[in-house]
Amino acid sequence: MSTTTRVLGATAAAGAGALFYGSVVERNAFVLRRREVPVLAPGSSPLRVLHLSDLHITARQRRKQDWVRRLAEERPDLVVNTGDTLSGADAIPAVMHALEPLLAFPGAFVPGNNDYWAPKPKNPARYFTAPGDLPPDLQPLPWPVLARAMSGAGWADLTHVRTVLGAGAGKAALAGTDDPHLRRARYKRIAGPAEPDANVRIGVIHSPEPELLSAFAADGYDLVLAGHTHGGQVRIPFGPPLVTNCGIDRARARWLHRWDERMYFHVSAGLGTNPYSPIRFCCRPEATLLTLVPRT
Repeated sequence: MSTTTRVLGATAAAGAGALFYGSVVERNAFVLRRREVPVLAPGSSPLRVLHLSDLHITARQRRKQDWVRRLAEERPDLVVNTGDTLSGADAIPAVMHALEPLLAFPGAFVPGNNDYWAPKPKNPARYFTAPGDLPPDLQPLPWPVLARAMSGAGWADLTHVRTVLGAGAGKAALAGTDDPHLRRARYKRIAGPAEPDANVRIGVIHSPEPELLSAFAADGYDLVLAGHTHGGQVRIPFGPPLVTNCGIDRARARWLHRWDERMYFHVSAGLGTNPYSPIRFCCRPEATLLTLVPRT
């Protein structure tokens, strides 16, 4: 056997192994990450925020549903879901089953692009280009039905809404937009100085677009929560993702970062994938428990 043949064989075996690991093992290796965020006034009691994103739930994903249900054992002060919750028209009962224990806590949500349209196979090269017009053959998902179900269970729909919720020993001022990736975000509808009497001011969006982050910062928000990127979903080992599929740079495609001297933003790598690209590599599916603490 020639050296070239051996190298090609080894390369093919390594690729097959990585594909198996990413699509069978890591894609189901859910992890709860924990971060402290110094955004509260001195002397404030900590506030624990559970950040969920990109669940992409289908009716048959029982392992993911059961894992999400167990997050209620953390007893968060506030739950925030930053979108892409659905991945099928028949998945609303599965979503509500997964979220049911968490609905006992104050919560809020916004939609993502995949809450509006059913997933379909697409050319991976499209992830390297800016969002364009939607293909004409997409099938709508029953997002309004799911939104009503979550609202009816007590969570706040932040689609172009500002509100204040009791959270822990204090109050959290929240504001959100419709999905930026589909160009549905209209920040002007929620613009204006953030609620000064709240213990913390949190912006909620699906896609971490820089212009929206700047707008929240200018209005005095302490923290913005977002998702959409899947953390890149496939990352170079110990390095950056290949793509973010939005305006944020690759170095900040997941986790906690400063936006300016006051505001932080947290991008969740999310818990799911598009059903037609069920793989994660060097980017485990995640939820995050953010403990908000006093500024230093």
